[in-house]
Amino acid sequence: MTGGLHGWDFDGFHSGGDTELWKRLGSHVLTLDDADGRSVTGTRFAVWAPNAREVRVYGDFNGWNGESHPLELIPGSGVWGIFVPDVGAGAVYKYKIHGADGRWVDKADPMARFAQGAPDTASIVWESNYAWNDDDWIARRAASQPHAEPMSIYEVHLGGWRPGKTYLELADELVEYASWQGYTHVEFLPLAQHPFLGSWGYQVTGYFAPMSNYGTPDEFRYLVDRLHQAGIGVIMDWVPGHFPKDDWALGRFDGTALYEHADPRQGEQPDWGTFVFNFGRNEVKSFLVSNALYWIHEFHIDGLRVDAVASMLYLDYSRGDDWVPNAYGGRENLEAVDFLRYVNKHLYEREPGIVTIAEESTSWPGVSKPVHEGGLGFGFKWNMGWMNDSLTYLAHEPIHRQYHHNQMTFALMYAFSENFVLPISHDEVVHGKGSMINKAPGDDWQKFANLRAYYAFMWAHPGKQLIFMGNEFGQRREFDEIRGLEWWVSDLWGHRGLQLLFRRLNALYRENSPLWQLDSDPRGFRWINADDAGNNVFTFVRFDTEGRALACAVNFAPVPRPDYLVGLPHSGRWVEVLNTDAAEFDGSGEWGNQGEVQAHEIPANGFDHSAEITIPPLAAVWFTFDPTGQPDGDAGMQ
Repeated sequence: MTGGLHGWDFDGFHSGGDTELWKRLGSHVLTLDDADGRSVTGTRFAVWAPNAREVRVYGDFNGWNGESHPLELIPGSGVWGIFVPDVGAGAVYKYKIHGADGRWVDKADPMARFAQGAPDTASIVWESNYAWNDDDWIARRAASQPHAEPMSIYEVHLGGWRPGKTYLELADELVEYASWQGYTHVEFLPLAQHPFLGSWGYQVTGYFAPMSNYGTPDEFRYLVDRLHQAGIGVIMDWVPGHFPKDDWALGRFDGTALYEHADPRQGEQPDWGTFVFNFGRNEVKSFLVSNALYWIHEFHIDGLRVDAVASMLYLDYSRGDDWVPNAYGGRENLEAVDFLRYVNKHLYEREPGIVTIAEESTSWPGVSKPVHEGGLGFGFKWNMGWMNDSLTYLAHEPIHRQYHHNQMTFALMYAFSENFVLPISHDEVVHGKGSMINKAPGDDWQKFANLRAYYAFMWAHPGKQLIFMGNEFGQRREFDEIRGLEWWVSDLWGHRGLQLLFRRLNALYRENSPLWQLDSDPRGFRWINADDAGNNVFTFVRFDTEGRALACAVNFAPVPRPDYLVGLPHSGRWVEVLNTDAAEFDGSGEWGNQGEVQAHEIPANGFDHSAEITIPPLAAVWFTFDPTGQPDGDAGMQ
């Protein structure tokens, strides 16, 4: 009994157009009528293995007897199916596949929606009965304009945030902390099932199953629901570029290269020892686009950050001279390009308000342009150039920074060519790169002051913001997913001040539309002085669509800059809303502007108005214009 699969249409699957494949393949609890008209409840198992000689299902429901439940091949579909009566949710199972290569291999279900916790590898029959409570959030999301709204992202490795915590516990603790800090979004490193708990999750073996070591799929739904109810969006890492070679997972699934290319020059990724998806195979396209939609539709995920996009776009990525050119002799992976455009277009049409974000480290044009304009169709792209340049600048001793000034200004040459996210991610605090606090030079006072100034520069810079957990309180050692974060240091001097600064940055960020409304529009930014290398000072103004302005001045030298002249777009009262040297952030508290400055009609820096300000040592100050002060000659957004 195949559970009605004979009547199913798999044309969409084979043409690459099935975007809800999880409803057809995998395991599903059903009630069917038997030959005598009696209702029978059980589980239908269906798996795509077109080249297999034989497929069986076995599990705890048959004493792990690999002989008793052979599947039937649905003619012309490549799909094998069976209906097993009296098997319900919670049943543990695997497929036993006699492959085209003559080997018998035990395989997890590629479409399983639940799986055993690592290190066990079997699949679990699962049916959700979760009742969502985030209707208001979903309605607001559908009407949102992500590019013109605040996006301050807290990147989280769920197992390392507080090791041992479950989805249910994190629904209290993580939600409370992220709310207190003021982030608009949480981004999870991959939470699809992966075989090694002590990892980051980028070796996915169960694309449709949330990581079960933290709880059930419905408990993960509850975590997302609670974040939404707290006004926090959820982004999740998605890994469609490659998958691990474990015998029990996707690789050589039916004894042939089914999900991957057969040619290792195309089908293997040497950097990571993984297989590469065959993006030109229609069934693989159906599998992956369905997976992307699955997380958004079934778990209410608000965005997917797509990992390692560059490895998908280039056929020669990390392959030296051993690669296969495309049909035109080029290095571009045309099939991957078509796939990315397809999945982005489908998601944006299907789920209004969601975002896709590319981790793409090259100069590929139009990554965040819409597909109909010739782009790849992502909503945002990580700005890896800004990240590399600014961290290099930060690492220099202040006396040498004047010779590297352009590393902090160069990003504005291309800041509006894409819709950017500025990422200080997990990748920057692992593998010998050192923690953020140890990238900064000087003694502890200088290290923390450097970081406070750097993050204030980052939060005022065009682009959305992303920070990896632990950076907000200056964790001293590199991130270790097993040991978790050093929460105890967040109560100490310097660390606590940095943590409180992030809370203030996020609050000011949300409150001030010039910091986010025109992130992708050059009208939203104007340098005051981009060239003061001798003083290690950067000054600029951010604008919103109504011309409201926020001025930012950052001093990366360990000496104060009193009476520093800055041009401004208005004369009158400018309120000092942030001083990273304030005592509440564990700064000196000795340098500032007593809460405000007065701008006068004295031209400077190409503006018609100017003021003298004090910029503390290794610090940033922000000012907002008070329109209720004395009237001014409006320079607008020149």
